[in-house]
Amino acid sequence: GNKHFLLIMSGFVVLMVSEKPSVALSIATILSHGNMNTRRGIAGPCPIHEFNSTYQGRSALFKVTSVIGHVYSADFPEQYQNWQKVDPKDLFEAPVLRKEANPKEHICKHLQTEAKGSNALVLWLDCDREGENICFEVIENTVKWMSSPAQVKRAHFSAISAPDLQRALSNLGTPNKLESDAVEARQEIDLKVGIAFSRFQTQYFQGKYSKLNSSVVSFGPCQTPTLGFCVDRHDQIRTFT
Repeated sequence: GNKHFLLIMSGFVVLMVSEKPSVALSIATILSHGNMNTRRGIAGPCPIHEFNSTYQGRSALFKVTSVIGHVYSADFPEQYQNWQKVDPKDLFEAPVLRKEANPKEHICKHLQTEAKGSNALVLWLDCDREGENICFEVIENTVKWMSSPAQVKRAHFSAISAPDLQRALSNLGTPNKLESDAVEARQEIDLKVGIAFSRFQTQYFQGKYSKLNSSVVSFGPCQTPTLGFCVDRHDQIRTFT
């Protein structure tokens, strides 16, 4: 059955956020040596693991939870959604909105709720550019709700092992805004190039080839070069003697 541990409601609360629920569980299990309580939160897939330990030399209550990848995604405003009325080239000048990526999971509300009463935020997002961007998405939904002044720290780790996590916790840094901004630039380019060319190609090829399913002829900065590799390889195999 589930073991329940008596939590001492410490005056200092540390909220830790990882990129996915399985990583949050591993971090909490290792740092608490298995002595933790788990409860459901507002976001169904993201439980909260709680335990007492020490943080930078003081007793603290730790709350470890997660997001499920990106908190936000990029999209065009409603008036640009109509394929017939909008010229694909106008999309390059169109404004871009950030929308909650998984609105049914209530990730923003989950973070805001767990942030209340917390004094420190430790970001355990993956150590890559995407992870750096998710750090700032988490910050946007926590710091305003935390007890002031809120501490914000970034954990840098390369493996989910006890030595690695302990080392990361002892050497906390700060999230990198420039890397996060680079991701948002890439998201906007992917959105504009992908949607503009998909619409243009779809409209251009409709009715041109009888065997082509032209309901949507999609283009993507990753998928299209990859398709090129596949076609090249196919041609090599076909012409091999």
